[in-house]
Amino acid sequence: MIQGKASIRLERPPHILGAAAVAGSKEGEGPLGNYLDLISADPLFGRKTWEAAEAHMQNRAAHLALEKAGLTTDDLRYLFAGDLLGQLIATSFGLAELGVPLFGLYGACSTMGEALSLAAVMIDSGNAKYTEALASSHFASAEKEFRFPLAYGNQRPYSATWTVTGCGAVVLGQKGGKVRITGITTGKIVDLGIKDTMNMGAAMAPAAADLIMQNLIDFDVTPEYYDRIVTGDLGTVGQRALIDLLKEEGISIECQHMDCGIEIYDAETQDTHAGGSGCGCSAVTLCGYILRQMERGIWRRVLFIPTGALTSQTSFQEGQTIPGIAHGIILEKV
Repeated sequence: MIQGKASIRLERPPHILGAAAVAGSKEGEGPLGNYLDLISADPLFGRKTWEAAEAHMQNRAAHLALEKAGLTTDDLRYLFAGDLLGQLIATSFGLAELGVPLFGLYGACSTMGEALSLAAVMIDSGNAKYTEALASSHFASAEKEFRFPLAYGNQRPYSATWTVTGCGAVVLGQKGGKVRITGITTGKIVDLGIKDTMNMGAAMAPAAADLIMQNLIDFDVTPEYYDRIVTGDLGTVGQRALIDLLKEEGISIECQHMDCGIEIYDAETQDTHAGGSGCGCSAVTLCGYILRQMERGIWRRVLFIPTGALTSQTSFQEGQTIPGIAHGIILEKV
């Protein structure tokens, strides 16, 4: 199973049996709106707080994915899930009702990659028949947690990204799906000294570049091996940085690269600056768009790389840099 320095080739690749994407109205109005399973016109999702709204998104996505897989909570062995909030309160409050053993995860916006990695390894090892991986974010809860009160009306530079209101959930099983996970590459923390919290793309791009290089080395392949190399939420600024960093190493991914943060919003009409971000960005794009493209045979092999900026209110106020991390998942059409 061990493949190179940081990867695993799964001997019994788990299949994706069901996936669901739940999102807000802004995401529904974007280019991927037709691919989403549930869109709420109410950003509060009928709840009283932003945090409760995000917890509800997780609950709905978890149940929808299970329904599409033809399973119930009783079938699940483990949940792997996370969000951006302190103590993972969207996850803990949203998924408590399911009554399934939970691994609560924090990898910032790379959390869906971390969740899928662990959920897949658990099935490949024979320690679970069915698992579920989830990740969520909410624009308003993230702004409240990391930046400014919405009523403050602060100005945003072009490099800033818009936190996606959404949750993606994936149910994995031993067989029966149209797409399977055949390998993973676990990223390491990479810090090139970026301190600008309004330019998360630049902070995460080095970790994405490092992950891609490690994946190509570990599996002894070139970028052309993949139909798409998909990063999580670098946005337009981070995408340019990623491509330039890899070019310095003699690697070109311009023909294969796609970024979830660029795809989820319409840059010309939705005023989201550099694009989308948040745990929900890559999770929703995966569950709503990428997997459907693969099921139709448009793409047969995808390297999916959610990216994360490991910062907090405390580290920012103390003048610390913003380390980045990325996790790679190899998806293949069955």
